[in-house]
Amino acid sequence: MTKEQYIALFEKFESGNCSPEELAQLENYQDDFQLTVKPWSAGMGSSDAVKQQILEKLRSQISAEGRRRGSNFRYWLAAASVLLFLAVGISLWKYTTNQQRNQDHTAQVKSSISPGRNRAILTLANGKKLDLDGTQTGMISREGASIVSKTADGKLIYGTNTDTPDKNALIYNTIETPRGGQYELTLGDGTKVWLNAGSSLKYPTTFTGKERSVELTGEAYFQVAKNKEKPFNVVLKGMKVEVLGTHFNVMAYDDEQTIETTLLEGSVKLTKNGNSKVLIPNQQGLLANGASDFSVRTVNTENVIAWKNGFFKFDDENIETIMRKVARWYDVDISYKGNLKYKNFGGTVARFKDISQLLTTLELTGTVHFKIDGRRVTVMP
Repeated sequence: MTKEQYIALFEKFESGNCSPEELAQLENYQDDFQLTVKPWSAGMGSSDAVKQQILEKLRSQISAEGRRRGSNFRYWLAAASVLLFLAVGISLWKYTTNQQRNQDHTAQVKSSISPGRNRAILTLANGKKLDLDGTQTGMISREGASIVSKTADGKLIYGTNTDTPDKNALIYNTIETPRGGQYELTLGDGTKVWLNAGSSLKYPTTFTGKERSVELTGEAYFQVAKNKEKPFNVVLKGMKVEVLGTHFNVMAYDDEQTIETTLLEGSVKLTKNGNSKVLIPNQQGLLANGASDFSVRTVNTENVIAWKNGFFKFDDENIETIMRKVARWYDVDISYKGNLKYKNFGGTVARFKDISQLLTTLELTGTVHFKIDGRRVTVMP
């Protein structure tokens, strides 16, 4: 069964429209665990046998929870479908020999911490700050040649204000998402922007002159309105992304070691201190903090923009990288105990789950465990 077929069948199950044959197919779906094996010694036994033991353990948990939870069987079915692969074979071996320890640790992640949602602060040209979460729909403000409005589905839109004496006045607004927040807005030229958690964007309410320039911190996905006469620029940390009309993602958090610009459609030019690189679709430009030279690699763009579509997608990522994403989205602090090096994970998990469900899914690998105390999550081997 392909991922698309599984999702389609799953949606039918959710709406109660599954036939008996389709329900049987869904319940009998067998997960595919892959080992990107690094050292695996003979004393650990057969890797195929270990994988089979893990699958049997998962299925026994899913079956028990399905009987107990009834309609909530959805979560456990989804948990089984998550592909989690490890870069350390020995960790899987430890899982099969420490099941009771896993059960003890799993009990420590039952605390409830809700996921992020649409939240942002808008700073107007006069310095007034508006909490968009509590702002009513409709017109918010007149900002120079633009009218700022909030839609019923919680998006920010800049339209044309015809009642202004100076249509060429350069007026700036800034939108900031806190940790645990995200927001979507449409700029005055029609460009759409999705801001991830812990990010900010400064932009003119109306683009005048020969260029369209905005300033970004954090992460955002852009769908730039085409205008060959006015190139669109994203400025961040002394670097510039130049485009005419394209779809791309920029990640530039202060706690990350690189700035990552990923192109989905069109072309972009990256520039810093006289050095430049031009990207084509499915390429990612990387700039290390403090450096001026760009490197380029081919990536799976679906993984990069998964956050925009409501998912965490991990592709052989270490636990520290994963937990930085978790911290920003759930607004929690992370601490570490013990040796967690060489533990890499891959998989897909919905971002709109309680944090305990996400952490429990990761714990199913048997290689990492968590303890929640208030808004602090401790990560342990």
